[in-house]
Amino acid sequence: MPTDMASLTLLIVAFTIVFSVPEIAGAATFKFSSYYHDHMVLQQSSTGTSIWGQSSKVGDVVHIKLNNNEVAQTTVNSDHIWEAKFTSPKDHGPYNVSATSSLGTVEISDVLFGDVWICSGQSNMEYMTFGLLNATQEYADSLNYQSVRLFHVHREFSASLYTDVKHIDAAWLKPNQKSLTQYSAVCWLYGKYLSQHFNYPIGLVETNWGGTRIEAWSSPDALSACSGAQGRRKRDYNSNSQLYNAMINPLLRNTIKGVIWYQGESNAGHAYQYSCQFLEMIRDWRGKFSAASKGTTNPSFPFGFVQLAPWREGETSLGFPQLRWSQTANIGYVPNSLLHNVFMAVAIDLPDYQSPYGNIHPRYKHDVAYRLYLGALGVAYHERDVEFEGPFPTSAVVDSTHRHLTIECGRGLTPIEIRTNSGFEVCCVNHATKFCNPSDTHWINSTITSHDFATVTLNISSCNHGSHVVQLRYAWRESPCAFHQCAVYGKSNNLPGPPFTLHVSS
Repeated sequence: MPTDMASLTLLIVAFTIVFSVPEIAGAATFKFSSYYHDHMVLQQSSTGTSIWGQSSKVGDVVHIKLNNNEVAQTTVNSDHIWEAKFTSPKDHGPYNVSATSSLGTVEISDVLFGDVWICSGQSNMEYMTFGLLNATQEYADSLNYQSVRLFHVHREFSASLYTDVKHIDAAWLKPNQKSLTQYSAVCWLYGKYLSQHFNYPIGLVETNWGGTRIEAWSSPDALSACSGAQGRRKRDYNSNSQLYNAMINPLLRNTIKGVIWYQGESNAGHAYQYSCQFLEMIRDWRGKFSAASKGTTNPSFPFGFVQLAPWREGETSLGFPQLRWSQTANIGYVPNSLLHNVFMAVAIDLPDYQSPYGNIHPRYKHDVAYRLYLGALGVAYHERDVEFEGPFPTSAVVDSTHRHLTIECGRGLTPIEIRTNSGFEVCCVNHATKFCNPSDTHWINSTITSHDFATVTLNISSCNHGSHVVQLRYAWRESPCAFHQCAVYGKSNNLPGPPFTLHVSS
């Protein structure tokens, strides 16, 4: 992982306050899972809401009540776990939630019902609110969103599965300067935008670790689904499944709405493998959350991610471009036939080379969170007429006579805006060649000569008459453009088109 993440890591350590969760000892014990605290948000779902805890008395009967009205009954199993699901109330609360057994009663108060989102990944998800350009304004504005609640899983890694969260950095806090200073900026802003739009409770669960690989967040089942999976010789937090075991598995029994994910920088050195790894991790998380929560979490819950932002200015390495492509399962956009119910925030136009936290950590998290929010409205909440994607090509045709290539976006139905004439490349080869590798020397820049409502025309005259254009690619650089100055945007939604590569027609 790049060494310039060290500054952010030191700040994270400096601001961390850890709450330890007591283990069940030899004495009689009856309690909620460590996830359950006053002021929390529980998922309001048509399939019900899960609730669980631990007890030292196997076979004991547990009664679950909302405001003293019983809503579920269960028994303590042989693993000392009690778990139940109940019908979600139609209103948002607040409620007192209690569990009673022969060992006594435990109760939490000011419990709200709404949507619960998990925020996971590496340091750009971990990037804290104090690092925003307008942090002071965010702290003041947060007082207007007191039905957004913040939970933060402490960094833990383990070679074996944890049943419950062992240490907690924030236990369902209300947003204010003290609680937000060390909280994920993307997670907070995403929840704030959802709260603005829906005006009901939003629960945010932050579980992330800077500098980490996707392998650490993936279960053995997910890893085994992809060929070439390799473990690290050194057994640490970045080893296979170590973070899944300690920071994801303990959350599986809880009902959630969905996940947002910002990760991939640490996998750019093996970008081709990521397309399988990402797909299988999503599939695995979905299945395990649904099964562990007694079917209350949607087995196809919505999953949003951030396509990698720029890093180094002028860098020619192709790791980041290939990783961005792999994030979409090599299709270029989401949702698609492989990544269904998935949305993304394109971030290729958000470089921050002067970021005091390292240029791999751009401070423009408002753009990232807002683009995730738009994707969630369109995909997770099925809101019609929400334009959540930038332009994507539906055809690319070469006119060999006039030496130009015309790209049509969105089947010609959606207007585009052109902000610069650069960013496109064509692969120019002899007539016997049908395919170009990303690192081939045959790629040449191709500038925009004209554009109209939904098409772009490129000059390909630099591809001489003894050769032909077989492929086209766009924004295929680690840092492809200046701030908000990529070539192609949606005219009506101000969203950048994602990077792509595709074959062309004659």
